[in-house]
Amino acid sequence: MDMAAWIERWGEPAVLAWGGLLLGLGFGFFGQRSKFCLRAAVIEFWHRRFGDKLAVWLLAFSTAVVAVQSMILLGWLDVSSARQLSARGSLSGALVGGLLFGVGMVMTRGCASRLLVLSANGNLRALLSGLIFAVTAQASLSGALAPWREEVSRWWMVEGGPARDLLALVGGGPKVGLLFGLVWMAAALVFAARSGWNFWKWVGGASTGLMVALAWCFSYQVMAHSFEPVQIQGMTFSGPSAEWLMRVLAEPNKPWSFGLGLMPGVFLGSLAGALVGHEWKLEGFSGAYTMPRYIVGAMLMGFGSMLAGGCAVGAGMTGGAIFALTAWVTLVGMWVGGGIADWWIDRPHSQAKPAPTGGAAADMARAP
Repeated sequence: MDMAAWIERWGEPAVLAWGGLLLGLGFGFFGQRSKFCLRAAVIEFWHRRFGDKLAVWLLAFSTAVVAVQSMILLGWLDVSSARQLSARGSLSGALVGGLLFGVGMVMTRGCASRLLVLSANGNLRALLSGLIFAVTAQASLSGALAPWREEVSRWWMVEGGPARDLLALVGGGPKVGLLFGLVWMAAALVFAARSGWNFWKWVGGASTGLMVALAWCFSYQVMAHSFEPVQIQGMTFSGPSAEWLMRVLAEPNKPWSFGLGLMPGVFLGSLAGALVGHEWKLEGFSGAYTMPRYIVGAMLMGFGSMLAGGCAVGAGMTGGAIFALTAWVTLVGMWVGGGIADWWIDRPHSQAKPAPTGGAAADMARAP
């Protein structure tokens, strides 16, 4: 049965939701097994360690870029109508939002997608942070924080179309994007080889990025075969988090969508990964210092993601794979913000304490 037949039988919302669920299962499973995490990669980078965490993120990111640009060249995908390229955007929102998100993900020890993955592994710190992230994201979208978001966004706007397309700005096209992705993939493979050969690092990292690319392709195919107007969309976690919050609290009959299927899919996929790897374990807060840190960090991420137009996956990978200008500005902001937070918050704190041993060292190694 082809896509048009599925849509005719079940309708666009149901098809999108089921697609989101299946792609979420893959993202959650492979993300959990590979320990995919932007925050961990950022810290390795700023500590100049260039190890397996940076290799996994680079492998996932470069795979997403290579796969998306290949699909465009093959005629399987057209992203020209994606909101990250076609709509008017905010460079100020992308930069400030990226910086705030980067600080927040270091404070919560994980970005939005990583918090969802860790929640399925029994991490109660991540679960609380994810809930606060969702509340703040909704407040930033249409609640008390919306005026602040709108004000910052107005500082520096950019028109949609070629002005928001990095490949168009440099006079390139999908071939240039594919070449760029291949260069970064080669760098990822070098870092991965230097840090040791590990099945899940290679397969899990690449498969995580592939799920991001397949989300673009699936959404485009639904749009191309639909009788109703459907917006092409990629994988992101900020908007769906806010959607699920409102569905639970106030709008239980809200139509299903790709994002509403994605969230439970990632949770279940991560749970399966944790069970396969015997890594499921209930974990809570270890002291009075940690809870305020996680709460503030989650709030910064929630506001920052809505200001930037996406989270580490939504803006950083999904938008980065189609070379949206604002997505790349956001991604740079996240790396810089994460580095600042590590230098300002974590390094002085770690240097003030003796190195942990025994059980304490094991607890820190398992921390998100």
